[in-house]
Amino acid sequence: MTLATEMMNWSLYAAFVIVAIAQIMAMIRLWIGPSTGDRILALDTMFINAIGLIVLLGIAQGVQIYFEAALIIAMLGFVSTVAYARFVLRGDIIE
Repeated sequence: MTLATEMMNWSLYAAFVIVAIAQIMAMIRLWIGPSTGDRILALDTMFINAIGLIVLLGIAQGVQIYFEAALIIAMLGFVSTVAYARFVLRGDIIE
């Protein structure tokens, strides 16, 4: 293996570890709270971290389908965050 390939592998491993730690920290914030706004932001952060992990997996395996899955999860994460925030603020989602 060349030096560039070896550095890319180590960089991917480090990115996996860093994003996984960020995901665990967001889970802790979701569990602890203390307010509903903190929990909504933690849930949104978990979606972003999941997207990051999926993109890193796609880069590591060299498969492009993971990027499409990341886009779908990004759309679902945005819609669910907006719906949850509207429910907390107004008491209903659809007016």
